[in-house]
Amino acid sequence: MAAEEEAAPLSGVGWAAGPEAAPAGWSVITASVEGSAANLGKGFGHKGGYLCVSTAAPGSAGSVVTDVQVLSDRSPQPTGYSRAPEFPEPRSGASRKKRLYVKLQPRGAAETAVFDIKLSGKSRAVPQYMKIGEIGSFAIWCKKGALPKCSPPPVPKPRTVSLGLKQLSLADSEQQSPAKPVARSGSRRASFTLHNSADDSSNIYNLSAMDGVPFTLHPKFERSPKSDSNAILTDLTVKSLADIEKEYNYTFVVERTAAARLPPSIC
Repeated sequence: MAAEEEAAPLSGVGWAAGPEAAPAGWSVITASVEGSAANLGKGFGHKGGYLCVSTAAPGSAGSVVTDVQVLSDRSPQPTGYSRAPEFPEPRSGASRKKRLYVKLQPRGAAETAVFDIKLSGKSRAVPQYMKIGEIGSFAIWCKKGALPKCSPPPVPKPRTVSLGLKQLSLADSEQQSPAKPVARSGSRRASFTLHNSADDSSNIYNLSAMDGVPFTLHPKFERSPKSDSNAILTDLTVKSLADIEKEYNYTFVVERTAAARLPPSIC
């Protein structure tokens, strides 16, 4: 048998009427340590019988066998123990000279467990095994050991960010934030609106434009509470269409042609 730390504990100990009587998942002990057939005889009400065991699955959280006792039929059932199952079920009223009791505990609550069971002649000792009783011409031995605890899967430790690192990260993001894109000329409209209000006589011209207009206003036309509106008006020169046609030799043919094609509701 493998070492204790590599072996799996037993999850059940039972009785089988024959090597083929044990259900799936159970292993029948068919030979003793000397190599003879491990038929226990008629002690359990059958013509013959074998011990069988089941092994706990690796990592299973089910119950494990922590102790096994062999008692006579006149002995009371120990507290915390249950009768070992029999395959098939015995006949009612059948006599049993010896009874097998098993103690089961949840794996998480058990500290020790039974890892193996062997049979030998009554005069034969099995090293590292403990004798639990006799049935027929055989001595029953079990091997106990400390039950290794199933360690839970590792949980990744959450990452922590110090206050200084957070402040540094925020400062870097502010420095690296892209500036607002400058709008292309003509993509956004700018309008000059003439204000002739007695409440704000200093602001003759007001630039109403969206952010990002790619030109600056001449200092003479900037808003200033100290600017003289009369002086600004005297410097203005308003030209008519005729003056523009004469000075620049431009007849506005394209504009007039386009205006003639527009629907009357737009014109």
